Amino acid sequence: MYPRQARTTLERLARGFPVLALTGPRQSGKTTLARATFPDKPYVSLENPDERDFAEHDPKRFLARFPEGAILDEVQRCPALLSWLQGLVDERPVMGQFVLTGSAQFDLIAGMSQSLAGRVGRVELLPLSLGEVQGAGLPTTLDLLLLNGGYPAIYQRDLAANDWFPNYVATYLERDVRQIIAVRDLSQFQRFVRMCAARSGQLLNLAALGADCGISAVTAREWLTVLETSYLVTRLPPYFQNFGKRLVKSPKLYFLDVGLMAWLLGIRDEASMSTHAARGALFETWVVSEMIKQRFNAGQPADLYFWRDSAGHEIDAVFETAAGLQAVEIKSGSTFAADWTDGLKKWQKFAGDTPTLKPILIYGGTDSHEREHCLLTGWQDMADADFR
Repeated sequence: MYPRQARTTLERLARGFPVLALTGPRQSGKTTLARATFPDKPYVSLENPDERDFAEHDPKRFLARFPEGAILDEVQRCPALLSWLQGLVDERPVMGQFVLTGSAQFDLIAGMSQSLAGRVGRVELLPLSLGEVQGAGLPTTLDLLLLNGGYPAIYQRDLAANDWFPNYVATYLERDVRQIIAVRDLSQFQRFVRMCAARSGQLLNLAALGADCGISAVTAREWLTVLETSYLVTRLPPYFQNFGKRLVKSPKLYFLDVGLMAWLLGIRDEASMSTHAARGALFETWVVSEMIKQRFNAGQPADLYFWRDSAGHEIDAVFETAAGLQAVEIKSGSTFAADWTDGLKKWQKFAGDTPTLKPILIYGGTDSHEREHCLLTGWQDMADADFR
């Protein structure tokens, strides 16, 4: 197992909550992390038909087998179990008893909110971050990182991303989709996913997206929610608090794993990556996902925004800190260009008297230093930056 930064958060939450929930996309390493963090706890997978049948038909006796708690894997397969867990942990208020893992489905999130409110500490685990890849000593270049993404299996096995991603999409994405919504034409849904990949880093227009896929805007919204619930994409809302009018209010769409995005775009090798027209969008997507990973690994919500005015001036990411607003600009080029700070200057004018921190400019080069009133940060140093 590669060292995961979320482990410290899990251990901290286990001291204050009787139940822990570890959610995230399939194959992001949830089960491995849970079992490594709590090696003494019994492990049960509810993907096992016998265990699932036991939990569904006799939940009280099922849970009675674990007087000191357990790891319950793929708990979204038996959401009714959550109500029984509530009564059990209320009777036996011991911290860190049960660890629930599962891909984030509607029933799981709704069940935790209704049955385990105030009793569950939640950690969202995305694929490997840059810091985790570097910490494991895995050799990588920027183009290879954009090509492979962060799913642990690609690094753990003698397996090319080109072999892993098509099977991931077929085995997990399509199964999850069938469980959540009735999609009659899976090929049409796959086209929708590919069109989302082509729009990562762009303002979201559901009507245009639906039209390009031959579906209504209502269906596009429903399908996009499925991708969000499965932790494949996220929507970044615009930041417009305390500012004037004429600001864009549509969200931006981002994939949460750049390797999956690259595969969906048909990029199959480093040589193609280095010259592909979408490389800038891929780099921006990767940086945004890295910022979200850092916050999730610390047990925090994403709370990440972007800023854009009606004239097209834009800041790629904005988040609030105790000391003020932090702006982050993202450029895929490897050599600094003077016009890269134009958006940051416009942002500072709009911010006015609002407290702001020195902007961060993340780029595809390797040198990191302060330049033109911003913190120029090479991609390799991004893991050391604080985005919380």
